[in-house]
Amino acid sequence: MTGCYFSLGLTMCVRNCFQSSCLQWAWRTTFLKHIQRRHQGSHGWTHLGGSTYKAVIFDMGGVLIPSPGRVAAEWEVQNRIPSGTILKALVEGGENGPWMRFMRAEITAEGFLREFGRLCSEMSKTSVPVDSFFSLLTSERVAKQFPVMTEAITQIRAKGLRTAVLSNNFYLPNQKSFLPLDRKQFDVVVESCVEGICKPDLRIYKLCLERLGLQPSESIFLDDLGPNLKAAASLGIHIIKVNDPETAVKELEALLGFTLRVGVPNTQPVRKTMEIPKDSLEKYLKDLLGIQTTGPLELLQFDHGQSNPTYYIRLANRDLVLRKKPPGTLLPSAHAIEREFSVVGTPFYVMEYCPGLIYKDPSLPGLEPSHRRAIYTAMNTVLCKIHSVDPQAVGLEDYGKQGAYIPRQMRTWVKQYRASETSTIPAMERLIEWLPLHLPHQQRTTVVHGDFRLDNLVFHPEKPEVLAVLDWELSTLGDPLVDVAYSCLAHYLPSSFPVLRGFNDCDLTQLGIPAAEEYFRMYCLQMGLPPTENWNFYMAFSFFRVAAILQGVYKRSLTGQASSAHAEQTGKLTEFVSNLAWDFAVKEGFRVFKEMPFKNPLTRSCHTWARPQSRWYPIGTRSYSSVPEASPARASRGGLVISPESLSPPVRELYHRLKHFMEQHVYPAEPELQSHQASAARWSPSPLIENLKEKAKAEGLWNLFLPLEADPEKKYGAGLTNVEYAHLCELMGTSLYAPEICNCSAPDTGNMELLVRYGTEAQKARWLMPLLEGKARSCFAMTEPQVASSDATNIEASIREEDSFYVINGHKWWITGILDPRCQLCVFMGKTDPHAPRHQQQSVLLVPMDTPGIKIIRPLTVYGLEDAPGGHGEVRFEHVRVPKENMVLGPGRGFEIAQGRLGPGRIHHCMRLIGFSERALALMKARVKSRVAFGKPLVEQGTVLADIAQSRVEIEQARLLVLRAAHLMDLAGNKAAALDIAMIKMVAPSMASRVIDRAIQAFGAAGLSGDYPLAQFFTWARALRFADGPDEVHRATVAKLELKHRI
Repeated sequence: MTGCYFSLGLTMCVRNCFQSSCLQWAWRTTFLKHIQRRHQGSHGWTHLGGSTYKAVIFDMGGVLIPSPGRVAAEWEVQNRIPSGTILKALVEGGENGPWMRFMRAEITAEGFLREFGRLCSEMSKTSVPVDSFFSLLTSERVAKQFPVMTEAITQIRAKGLRTAVLSNNFYLPNQKSFLPLDRKQFDVVVESCVEGICKPDLRIYKLCLERLGLQPSESIFLDDLGPNLKAAASLGIHIIKVNDPETAVKELEALLGFTLRVGVPNTQPVRKTMEIPKDSLEKYLKDLLGIQTTGPLELLQFDHGQSNPTYYIRLANRDLVLRKKPPGTLLPSAHAIEREFSVVGTPFYVMEYCPGLIYKDPSLPGLEPSHRRAIYTAMNTVLCKIHSVDPQAVGLEDYGKQGAYIPRQMRTWVKQYRASETSTIPAMERLIEWLPLHLPHQQRTTVVHGDFRLDNLVFHPEKPEVLAVLDWELSTLGDPLVDVAYSCLAHYLPSSFPVLRGFNDCDLTQLGIPAAEEYFRMYCLQMGLPPTENWNFYMAFSFFRVAAILQGVYKRSLTGQASSAHAEQTGKLTEFVSNLAWDFAVKEGFRVFKEMPFKNPLTRSCHTWARPQSRWYPIGTRSYSSVPEASPARASRGGLVISPESLSPPVRELYHRLKHFMEQHVYPAEPELQSHQASAARWSPSPLIENLKEKAKAEGLWNLFLPLEADPEKKYGAGLTNVEYAHLCELMGTSLYAPEICNCSAPDTGNMELLVRYGTEAQKARWLMPLLEGKARSCFAMTEPQVASSDATNIEASIREEDSFYVINGHKWWITGILDPRCQLCVFMGKTDPHAPRHQQQSVLLVPMDTPGIKIIRPLTVYGLEDAPGGHGEVRFEHVRVPKENMVLGPGRGFEIAQGRLGPGRIHHCMRLIGFSERALALMKARVKSRVAFGKPLVEQGTVLADIAQSRVEIEQARLLVLRAAHLMDLAGNKAAALDIAMIKMVAPSMASRVIDRAIQAFGAAGLSGDYPLAQFFTWARALRFADGPDEVHRATVAKLELKHRI
C-alpha cells in the first residue's frame, strides 16, 4: 500500500534512533534535505506542456482487476493442471475461438464452459475442471479493484477529466454482464458482450471515443495486452502498457502532470477523542524550529497504530510527525515514550516526515512474487543490521539492563495485562505460569526494536530498500530472537484478523513470501548463528505480548483512550491470540516427542529412556508407546500433530481457509439447507449446495480426503496425511452439510478411495473422474435385512457368471445415497463362490444405476429423519446384468477390498464426530450463558458446569485417540493400526452421543427441534454405533488384540 510516514531515519541507523536527549534538529534538517533531493528525482512530474488530455480509458482485466492469465496461473498450480493450459486455450482459435465468441456474447456461459473445458482437456491430456476456474475468476475474492487504481480514478475525476472503462467481458449465467466495478467511477462504460465487438477491433475504440465526445489525441488508454494497445495507438490514442498497477499509475501521473495519490496517505481528520491543542503546539514548534511564518498549522491523524496516537503536521515548509501518549490515566509501562517532550498534555516526540511506502497488508497484494520475496529479504537484512550494532561502540551500553530480558518483559506485560484485565482468560493464565518456567537457557543481548513488523518499515517507492524503521518506543537491550519471532506474527494470523493482518490462509509459495522457517534460517545465516531449538517458545512469548497489548487497547477503548477507531474489536481478539500463544507452548512441549523412536509393532514398552541432552525429558522419564517402527517412507511424514497451528504451513493455510469458508458460507446457509430437506422438493439436490460446491472448488477446498499413501503423486486429491486431514475433517464435521460441499462426504469418499486403490484405468476414467469432479454421486451396497451384516462374510446376495456378464440377485438395505438422482454408481458386494474359503467368497462389482433390474423399495428413516436427497434405501437387485470388466480387482477379493475401503473411511466418521461434539458444546455454552432459571443464569448452576467440564474432557480424550490412530495409519499403515482404529470406533460415537445429549438437555425442548443441529447430530452419532460397525464388534477386536499382544 502506498504511504508516507516518519522516522528518525536508518541512514545514521540506531544511534540517533535511540538518543534519550533532545531531538537532533541539525541532523534532521540534513536528513530531510537528503530525502527531498532523493525523491525529487523519483517523483518529479514530467508535465507535457500544453497537454490537452481530457479523458483516461481503462481496460478492466489486468488493469483495474487481476487479469485472467494471472488468475489462471495461480489456479493451475493449486489444481495441478499443466502450466499455461488456460492461457493457451484462451487464445486458441483467435477471433473465432470460444473465449472471443464468449466475450462477443455469441455463446452462453454454459456453452463456453463446455467447449472451453473440452479444449483445455485436449491440450493438457487430463480432465480440467474449468467450472472451478470460472468460479474463481468471477469470485468476489479475486475480482476486486486495485486500490491504487480506485485512488487514481478519484483524482482524475477531481481534476475535471473524464473516465471510461473499455472492457472485453462476458455475460454470467444469471445474464448479468461481468463488470465487478462501481459504474459511478466512469462517465462511459463500453462492454464487449453488450456491443458484440471485442478489442482489438477498431470499432469498439471509436465507439468509446464517440460516447466520450473526444478525439483520439485527447485520451490515454491503459491495457495489459499488446494487440489491444497497438490498435488504440493506430488511432492516435496515447497508450500505457500495464505490467503492474503501481508502475502504470506513475506513468499516468507523468503524462497528466499531477499526482494521483491523496495528499498524505493513511491519514484522516483528527478523531474527537484524540484532539490536541494546536495553538500551544504551533507556538512550541515555531520557537523550536525558528519559523517566522504566520501560516496555519495543518494537523491530520494517521490511521496507523493501536497504542500511541500519531499525527501529521504541516507548518510552513516543514513536514513533521508527532507521536504521543494517549490521553487519560495509562496502564503502567504501556507506552514508554518519556524520553520525549510534553507540551500537549501528554509526553510526545516529533520526527521528520519520511516519504516512502508502508505495506500495511503483509501479503503485499498487487506485487509480483519476486518483488514480495525481495521486500521480506530487505526486512530481514535491516533487522540483522539493527542486531549487529555494538551498543558499547555507539554509547548505548546503558540503554537497558544486561541479561534476563525475557523475565523482565514477562513482569512488565503481566503487570499491564493485570491492570487491563476485564475477565479471566484461561490461556493467559496458563501462559503466565508456563512461560517463566521454560525460558531459553542462553540469550544473546543486542539492541532490540521491540515492535519489529513489516508495517513499521518505510520502503523506497521504486526498489526493495528500507528507508526508515518506525515505532522505537519499546526498544531496549534484549534478546534479538524476540524481534525475529515478532516479525513473523503475520505467518500465523489469518488475513481476516482485524488488527494485525496475517497470511496463514494464503499459499506462500505462490505469493513468493518466505515461510517463517525460511525467514528464520535467512536471519541465522546472515548473523552467522545456528538455528535455535526454542522457536516455538519465542512465538508463544510474542503472541502472549500481543494478547496483553490487545487487552490494554480494549480496556482503553472502554474509556475512549485508544488511538485506533477499531480498538473496540480487540476485546474478542485477546482470547484468540492467547489461545494461539498456548498452541505454540504446547508445540514446544512436544518438540522432542516428535523425534521419539518407534518400537516393535503393537507392543508397549515400559522403560526408562534417558536423553541427557534434552531438558524436556529428564533422566528417569517413562515412555509408553505402542507405535510400530516406521519405514523410511512413512517416517518422513512427521510426528503427531495435536493442534491445527502445529500443521505444516501449507496445510495450516488450508485449515484456516476452510475455517473462513465455513464461517462465511456454510454456517449461514444451514437454515436454508435444512428448510430444503423438509420441503416437497427435498428429493432433488439443493441448488444452494451446488452453488457452494463451486465456491469450495474455487477456494481449493475440494477432494481433501484422499490419503497421501493412496495417492502419493497427488494426482487426485490434496495429498494430505491422515493426521492432517483429521484436523480438516473435524472442522467440516461441525456442519452436517460441509462434507458434501467439499466433496468429502460418505459414501463417495470410500468409493473414490476404492477406485484409486483398486480400480483399472478404464474404471477410473468412467467412475472416478465424475465423482472427483462432483458431477456424480455413488452408494455402497453391502448390508442385508435377512442376515447379521456386521459380519461381512454373512452376506447372501449372489453374483453369478453368465457369458460375458455377471448376473446379480439380492436384497439390500440401508444403502446410503441411492435415492439421490445424481447417484450413478452402486458399489455392490455379493458372493461369487459360496464354497470358497470364508474370506474369499465375496466380490465387488461396479453397477451403473441405470442398469435394468435395480428396484428401490422404499426410503428408510433414522429416528424419523429421511436424510434427503440421498436417503437410505431398501433395494432389490433382480437379474441385474453387469459387464465382467466391472469386477474390481478380481473374484473373491471383496472382503479384502471392503476392509481396505473401511479403514480411512471409518476413521473419517470419528473425525467428524469430534466436530459434531465441538459444535454441540459451543452451542451449549452460548445457550447457558443467555438463559436464566430459578433466579440465576444456567451457567451458574452446578450441574450445568459439571456437564460442560465433562464434555470438554471427553472431547479432548477422544480427539487425542483419533489423532493417534491417524498418526499410526500414516506411519505403519491401516493394518498395523487395527487396534487403534477399533478403539476410536468404540469411543467416538458414544462420546459424541453423550456430549450432544448434554447439550440437548441444556437447550430443553428447543434441543429436540429442527431449529438447531443438535437433534440431527444426536441421530447420526447414535446411528454410527451401527453404521460404523457395531460397538460389540469393536470391543471384541480390542479385547482379542489386547489378549494376543499384551500378555
